[in-house]
Amino acid sequence: MRVLVVTNMYPQPETPAFGVFVEDQVKSLRRIGVEVDVFFMNGRKNKLNYLAAYPRLWNHLRKNRYDVVHAHYVFSGLVARAQWQAPVVLTHHGPEVFMTWERHVCNMATGWFHKVIVVSEEMKERLGYEDAIVIPCGVDLERFSPVDKLEARRKADLPLDKNLVLWAGEFFRPEKRYEIVEAAMATLTAEDPDVELVTLSGQPHTVVPTYMNAADVLLLTSDAEGSPMVVKEAMACNVPVVSTAVGDVAEVIGGTEGCHITSQDPAEVVEKLKAALAFGRRTNGREAVKRMELDEISRRIVAVYEEAIRECRRELAAPTDGSVGAGGDA
Repeated sequence: MRVLVVTNMYPQPETPAFGVFVEDQVKSLRRIGVEVDVFFMNGRKNKLNYLAAYPRLWNHLRKNRYDVVHAHYVFSGLVARAQWQAPVVLTHHGPEVFMTWERHVCNMATGWFHKVIVVSEEMKERLGYEDAIVIPCGVDLERFSPVDKLEARRKADLPLDKNLVLWAGEFFRPEKRYEIVEAAMATLTAEDPDVELVTLSGQPHTVVPTYMNAADVLLLTSDAEGSPMVVKEAMACNVPVVSTAVGDVAEVIGGTEGCHITSQDPAEVVEKLKAALAFGRRTNGREAVKRMELDEISRRIVAVYEEAIRECRRELAAPTDGSVGAGGDA
């Protein structure tokens, strides 16, 4: 099978962590035997790059043939849909399906694709598209695995004698609500100077496992998410998690001792962080995310590709002039 991935999210030298989950999925698909090319448009750098992507894609497809085009994010999908050479699968990754002006584009365009993937049940429900297939992005259980905490702290040059709260992500994005993190940590560190916040942002993904394993707890305070990778990665490292109930977080951490759902009230965040720190040991979170192992998720995606191909073939075989197909009654 030959697949073209069309995406506006993919690690670049200036943004090494942006879209790494798409890159990981591409590598995993290749590992299980799928031939994958990547068509990247840097819409974050310049919105005009979306328009420039149309002729670039058409030119690329004049020279290449694919069984499936897989688009990540709706505007990548609009570019991918501007061709009829191959069926298009679209993955919605985040809360753009129900937040900001982008939700209108998502609602309008979702039905234009052969198959649509969303990464959580919440997204499917709020998108209101019954045919959407729920497949979260997979977690690399080899890269994210438990390592001795002190060893990780030495490697990351972090304090050996502090209780470390890790926040990982793009703190400048308003929906991440980093100001809640700052407010909660100001209260917590005033009460207990042995607690320290570690903010990890804009770093290559290769360093993330070290910081995960160095932490005593991962904190997430977002307004909305799809299926946040940092939570699954922390769980894979058996690190306690305190998070708002966004995306599939409640499902992922539910029942895992040492992990807590919180509201966005800084006072409650403080209390849940205290409980996670008082837990004082690693969790068994890795067991909870084994079903989200990267290659297993990729096999589920391949099944979606295969169905998209079959659907496209049925469409091509269907009569278009009102006549009955071969073998039918006149």
